[in-house]
Amino acid sequence: MKPTKKSNLYDTIIIGSGLAGCTAAIYAARKRMNFLLLTDTFGGQFLESGNIYNYPGINKISGFDFSALMEKQLEYNTIKPLIGVPVTKLQKHGKNFQVITDKKKFTARSLIITTGARARELTIPGEQKYKNKGLTYCAICDGPLFKNKDVTVIGGGNSALEAADFLLNIAKSITILNLNPVFNAHEYLLEQISGHKKVKIINNAKTLEILGNTFVSGIKYKQKNQVKILKTQGIFVEIGRIPNTNFLKGFLKLDQHQHIIIDQTTQTSVPGVFAAGDCSSVHEYQYIIAAGQGCTALIKAARYLAQKK
Repeated sequence: MKPTKKSNLYDTIIIGSGLAGCTAAIYAARKRMNFLLLTDTFGGQFLESGNIYNYPGINKISGFDFSALMEKQLEYNTIKPLIGVPVTKLQKHGKNFQVITDKKKFTARSLIITTGARARELTIPGEQKYKNKGLTYCAICDGPLFKNKDVTVIGGGNSALEAADFLLNIAKSITILNLNPVFNAHEYLLEQISGHKKVKIINNAKTLEILGNTFVSGIKYKQKNQVKILKTQGIFVEIGRIPNTNFLKGFLKLDQHQHIIIDQTTQTSVPGVFAAGDCSSVHEYQYIIAAGQGCTALIKAARYLAQKK
């Protein structure tokens, strides 16, 4: 994956090493492309996941084990990611692109951005302590772990109600803590959730602290100037996600949530620049989607390069 001695120009640079980035790198290696896999920290969303039950071909795997499995596959394909090199800026460089980091500049004929997104956190006491110990940020990923348990969803938008809807056939009961007086969500979701016998809604509830011993046991929240304790066996924080795209402002078109706008081919607003995974405007945070987009992005980048010759 190093450029030839005659040239410091890569065919493509893949920025980010979650599942989308690793998938793109594997396909680039199989195509014998001259490429670089560049990342700040290895693993992306792997590092945030608990057990994963919904990846085709794998019955059950932890995020940590999935990350280790991916590392082995990269090694098998002789791919050595350049780790610890956060990208600060992208820019055009003649007909090519320049990737600027704190340490070095890299040049490529095309780019694939797979920097992912991170869950928006509550930033309250107990949150870090109970991550993956009853507190999670993905109902679809981790919901089945809470079968027949009393759970709480924190949030007041579509993602919160979608999480509650997904949990209806899993959890024993669902309490929704909404910071605002009303939900800001699709009407059909409100109709499905608000009158359901399993669901209790608490509006105007500001979450103050996550409580527990070894695992989550409750939530301290404030409502109408009164501090209350809600007992719960599981917490789903669904207050949105933040794409890792700050370094792209002014270079690519982003949507209102700062995700990279892509078309069905993963092409961005700049020809030759592709994006895949959680940082893209697809807004569906699933491993299988990230893998598919990573594959698509590399194939489309290779086709773009072939057409330029």
